[in-house]
Amino acid sequence: MTVESARDIEGLLKIGRIVGLSIQAMREALEPGITTAELDTIGERVLRENGARSAPQLVYKFPGATCISINDEVAHGIPGSRVVQPGDVVNLDVSAELNGYFADAGETVAVPPVKPETEHLLNCARQALASAIEAARGGNRLNSIGRAVQNQAEKCGYNVIRDLSGHGVGKSIHEKPSVPNYFTHRAKDHLTDGLVITLEPFLTPGTGRIYTADDGWTIKTVDGKGFAQFEHTVIITKDKPILVTAV
Repeated sequence: MTVESARDIEGLLKIGRIVGLSIQAMREALEPGITTAELDTIGERVLRENGARSAPQLVYKFPGATCISINDEVAHGIPGSRVVQPGDVVNLDVSAELNGYFADAGETVAVPPVKPETEHLLNCARQALASAIEAARGGNRLNSIGRAVQNQAEKCGYNVIRDLSGHGVGKSIHEKPSVPNYFTHRAKDHLTDGLVITLEPFLTPGTGRIYTADDGWTIKTVDGKGFAQFEHTVIITKDKPILVTAV
């Protein structure tokens, strides 16, 4: 969507904060022994207490309020009986709706003990998001975001998972445009003031090839390598974008 009024900004910031609080609560509860279903319940409770609804459930009938992906699962992991183990790398992805406005955010968390190579991967993914935020300014081309992410990933010695990208958001969970995490001449349109998109680089030490598991939802790496992803919903301005899902 493109923001057209102060009401739009207010609505987006309200649902964005709720999404951020949901992720925060899940992160604080994340420890060895907890199940992904228990984490999902925590995230859902924050949404419900604030009057929000799970966007994946609302739009796609996803079998969970949030997406929780572990290790070689890179997206759309279904909450269930899986028990979090020491050393796991867990992605918490929350998108939700309130009063017709949608926001989407995610972050990857390492469960202690954390290996040095895991910490390096997470730090580089955070830096990739920061680079994407810096590039996401009105007047820049859409592919400037992908260039920034790809440059940061390659600087760190990682690959971008090219089949997963950012996207438009605001009036639904997934809208145009697609926001590639690598440079491509196809993404040549200019970013315009008020455009609402997600920035969500996916970095991996592997090849970056992925597939959908037999459950029809969970996306995994072909080579079994891990990944890291950090995501914010943002509103494009001529200066740095507004971080809708920041808490």
